[in-house]
Amino acid sequence: MTDRLLRASPRWMLCSLLVMVALQLPLAGMLFPGQGLMSQVNREMVYWSSALLLLIYIVRVERRPLRSIGLTWPTGRSLVFGVAGAVAMIAGMAVIYLVVFPAFGLSDATQNAAAENEPFGLLFFVVVRAAVHEELFYRGFAIERLTEITGLRWLAGLISVIAFTYAHLSYWGWAHLIVAGYGGLVLTVMYLWRRDLASNMIAHFLTDAVGFLLGAV
Repeated sequence: MTDRLLRASPRWMLCSLLVMVALQLPLAGMLFPGQGLMSQVNREMVYWSSALLLLIYIVRVERRPLRSIGLTWPTGRSLVFGVAGAVAMIAGMAVIYLVVFPAFGLSDATQNAAAENEPFGLLFFVVVRAAVHEELFYRGFAIERLTEITGLRWLAGLISVIAFTYAHLSYWGWAHLIVAGYGGLVLTVMYLWRRDLASNMIAHFLTDAVGFLLGAV
């Protein structure tokens, strides 16, 4: 009980907020700017390092199990719901690209083409990293800790969707925020419903794999 109260104290809430702000900063781009292959690889290593540091922070500093952010070994149900989540995202994004974008004269084709022209190995590395890093931060850690801070799970989910969507602006541009926002909404609803981060990671990976890896094969 004492440990639980300590983690809910203003000091720990402030620590959680600082960690969330630090992870939201574009540190990878600041440390390794440019579009060269090594710059991109180095940026990916920064993301992986921050994911590892987040896990260390939870286990060693907060002294909580990883299940406190919904991270447990995947099960058969994780796979089933992960695939279902991916189908929902892919179907919705197809509507966005085929109906919404043409109706409003929007496009993110330039950014998509640039991404698909990257080496397949790098693309695969990015897709895996995005599924792991973004779900750890935006769904697991952010939603759970913001729920503790605000006392409102729905508000924590809303903040997560907004932060996730905004994080895609610098590279993808304004039009893509519709796509990112829809994907973030589906992933957030999945997490709020099942609290199974493995399921979210599977859905995220499959969606990005269809969007980027299939076009690069």
